[in-house]
Amino acid sequence: MTLILDNIAKIVSLSEAEKELFLSKIETQQYKAKIILHNAGEICKHSYFVNSGLLRSFNVNDNIVEHVLHFACEGWWIGDMYSLLSQKPGNLFIEVMEDAEVVLLSKENQEQLYFDIPKLERFFRILTENSLVAHQERLMDNLSLSAEDRFDKFCKRYPSLIQRVPQKQIASYIGVTPEFFSKMKSRMVKK
Repeated sequence: MTLILDNIAKIVSLSEAEKELFLSKIETQQYKAKIILHNAGEICKHSYFVNSGLLRSFNVNDNIVEHVLHFACEGWWIGDMYSLLSQKPGNLFIEVMEDAEVVLLSKENQEQLYFDIPKLERFFRILTENSLVAHQERLMDNLSLSAEDRFDKFCKRYPSLIQRVPQKQIASYIGVTPEFFSKMKSRMVKK
């Protein structure tokens, strides 16, 4: 459990008693690749923290095309934030891409921890703010950068994911078709 405690310690400092209380409110699960942790149309009941492995969140449009919203590897959080916060059915799937060990924090336990350990409310507020900033930056990149520039930025920002994520999902993340992505990569290699 040191990875999740180290993640929290980057933002707030917990006493030993607070660490024990936090650890009593989480659950760790092992999942095989291809398992769906959350389905679109369901109410998200957990935040997920990745101890090992790789997860992704995505939605599927009316034409059955997947749009990858987020990847999460070791030390990252993931969830359907709209659904988790509003407690309304969400529109994201969360899938295990590689065998994974995942920490689950239920909405109820998270709310109780805010009351019991107010520092954790600050921790999750800062996580949410950072997520909002990253999503706004990504939206602006999608509106203003070329596909090559978006891919280059993805490679620089997430170098550890390049070898772990299938090309078609990287293409989806940067907003292009797999065919376009393949041609674009060929052009970039020739430069």
